[in-house]
Amino acid sequence: MLRKGIALAALGLAFLAAPALANTNALPPKEAHWSDSGPFGKFDQAQLQRGYKVYREVCSACHSMNLMYFRNLGQPGGPFYEEKYKNPNDNPYVKSIAKDYQVDDIDSETGDVVKRAATSADAFPAPFPNEAAARASNGGALPPDLSVIIKAREEGQEYVYSILTGFGAAPPAGLKIEAGKYYNPYFPGGVIGMTPPLAADKVTFDDGTKSTVDQQAKDVVAFLTWASDPKAQERKQFGLGAMIYLLIFSGLLYASYRRIWRNVAH
Repeated sequence: MLRKGIALAALGLAFLAAPALANTNALPPKEAHWSDSGPFGKFDQAQLQRGYKVYREVCSACHSMNLMYFRNLGQPGGPFYEEKYKNPNDNPYVKSIAKDYQVDDIDSETGDVVKRAATSADAFPAPFPNEAAARASNGGALPPDLSVIIKAREEGQEYVYSILTGFGAAPPAGLKIEAGKYYNPYFPGGVIGMTPPLAADKVTFDDGTKSTVDQQAKDVVAFLTWASDPKAQERKQFGLGAMIYLLIFSGLLYASYRRIWRNVAH
């Protein structure tokens, strides 16, 4: 009798907990088309430039990209690549972008820490000097580094895109949202410490593209996808060339086989 009572109590608790669990499970990421998808896909350079601008003007206030260097922006396949500048360090666009940042350096005479304009050889500067400062500025939450965020998350492109466009929905009944937190149905648990980062016309695109939340999200996701694997497009091109070579080689090998053994009984 006792066992039966315990089983019924457990069943009752599970039934009561089910709605709460359902309310905190993340929704599946939204589907979206990405120009780099598939073996023949490649990045749209204009979109990468817009995505970099969204990162620079919005995301970089909280999120670092510690693995990225300014010169990466000018390498083949990058947002500001130009064929005539074989060395990305010579790219004037990259130099101009880097020059707008101030980075730490050491005075060779005094050993003091000083500030100087960044060069193409410098890494993207972090928005905070350390983790404690980052948490203090974000209500205790630690903004993740975005260098490889697309590779680090399952369904990375769709996941990040869904998070960026998932604000504004009303939280389900019973889900308490503390001050400084926000509801996002695509984030595990439903409660996220990030302020809604995007808004219509928050970033002005130089090419005249309409600056909607959806467009900003897609563009910055494209940029972060490229940043997560800057050599992806080169590998695809190499792989395509290798496949064509192997097909030609296979054809020649088969033709040689037929010619050499044509008079030999099998």
